[in-house]
Amino acid sequence: MAKTQPDPPTAAESKRGLRRQLLQARQDAARSAAGSAGDAARLAAAAVAYFTGRGWPSCVAAYLSIDAEPGTAPLIEAVAERGAGVIVPVLRPDGDLDWARHRPGAEITTGPRGTMQPVGAPLGVEAVCGVDVVFVPALAVDHNGHRLGRGGGSYDRALARLRAADSTALVLAVVHDDELVEELPAESHDQLVDGALTPSGLALFDRKPPS
Repeated sequence: MAKTQPDPPTAAESKRGLRRQLLQARQDAARSAAGSAGDAARLAAAAVAYFTGRGWPSCVAAYLSIDAEPGTAPLIEAVAERGAGVIVPVLRPDGDLDWARHRPGAEITTGPRGTMQPVGAPLGVEAVCGVDVVFVPALAVDHNGHRLGRGGGSYDRALARLRAADSTALVLAVVHDDELVEELPAESHDQLVDGALTPSGLALFDRKPPS
């Protein structure tokens, strides 16, 4: 009897396996405090270099980085220093994202799933639709705009809301240099991003047309 070949993994299965690998890689990298601080400063510098001369956004959506994520504190400071408002996510019990205003040095607290969030009053889930730039966390992103998150779907909901509002906001995944990759598995509900911000620079994607 001929051997039957196992079915190839689905995109969802491939994403789960890749997510585990990337989280482990971040943990194994054991980035030094000096290296992490340097990368965070370079992220901010890359954003400043890109937006200088193009016009600074009036308001951005960012996030408060945790664990081995690329550090966003210098990025938020750079944005605020140039007069832009900053909102950051507040994770709701249903997994959706509310938003609250934030400024460097303001009080923050631990939220669900180990997130960090402001203590101020939430603005509502639609607040993201009023920003000019959205910096989103990611474990990896590919050159066609596919982003791999942690699997909760929170940012896919927020970005779908943004697109439905016909927003022209620039959506950028924030990743380490080695997490900008050629190709990632994707599902139909995944929301594309416009580019990536890494310590080496800000790159916008020239997406392939749908096949």
